[in-house]
Amino acid sequence: MHSFASDNNSGVHPDILGALAAANTGHALAYGDDPWTQAAEASFRRVFGEDCQVFFTFLGTGANVLSLASLTRPYHGVVCAETAHINVDECGAPERNLGCKLFALPHDHGRITPERIQPVLHHLGNQHHNQPKVISITQCTELGTLYSLDEIKALADLAHANGMFLHMDGARLCNAAAALGVGFKEMTVDCGVDALSFGGTKNGLMYGEAVVLFPRALAAGAGEAMRFLRKQSMQLASKMRYVAAQFTTLFETGLWLTNARNANAMAALLAREAAAMPGVEITRPVQANAVFARMPSAAIDAVQKRYFFYVWNPEPAERPEVRWMCSFDTTEADVRGFVDALREALAPC
Repeated sequence: MHSFASDNNSGVHPDILGALAAANTGHALAYGDDPWTQAAEASFRRVFGEDCQVFFTFLGTGANVLSLASLTRPYHGVVCAETAHINVDECGAPERNLGCKLFALPHDHGRITPERIQPVLHHLGNQHHNQPKVISITQCTELGTLYSLDEIKALADLAHANGMFLHMDGARLCNAAAALGVGFKEMTVDCGVDALSFGGTKNGLMYGEAVVLFPRALAAGAGEAMRFLRKQSMQLASKMRYVAAQFTTLFETGLWLTNARNANAMAALLAREAAAMPGVEITRPVQANAVFARMPSAAIDAVQKRYFFYVWNPEPAERPEVRWMCSFDTTEADVRGFVDALREALAPC
């Protein structure tokens, strides 16, 4: 049965499995000194610009921690939304590994603004306080919303004017680009992003993410630091060709866009159908592949027996907020089946 719990729950796209099989040929030098990794790095440069550097990692938490580690010292602070993955869902990995403080701020459906960041900047120069060094945003946010290009630029301008960097957690960057109808470069380096965690797992890969560093971060020495931080952080894959080959297929065939468009479209369909049902309230703007809603708790239990999904906020107990995620392989039939189960569960409520 299809799950609506997470786009991590989906399988691997057949084209990605093909790329892995094609890379599984003979011996190759380890730790990235192989033609598959070189080809993938070239693909990233074609997408993001020739003056970027890419470092492949095993997982998203590793990519986030390494991105931030390359830009900070232990006395620094990282500004983020209260809902940020680095603040909520990484078991304290950023604080433990960076030694930095997280300044977790109130948000607008997952988005932070220059106005909300401004009070934190009063710490700058005060030797008693952690020094804000990085603004970290998530695109798409953890609540399924999007930053506009102008909003990203405004945050980058604020960061740079105060000697800081802008980091983007792009675990679902493919979904964001598809939803906004823009290219990756247009949404990142052209907007002033300095470091990016690029996600592949949620877009059809078996495993693997990437840290992408742009000119301002590279000029500050982040690229040189990454050469050693990645190994020290246990994120340097020996058989890196298997991570890299997936990204080449993702970019060069346009698979990323096909996958993201499908996930986004299925979420939009699910939101429309669910919103028409008495007892369901859509709680967040549906802008990518996530749907958040409130519904009676009795109906949640009934639907979860057939289609698993997460309760995002258990309060109030009688009408919790739930999250439904769509994936690259979610079909209209999957959505219709889920909607039927939802309708059936809501009938007695």
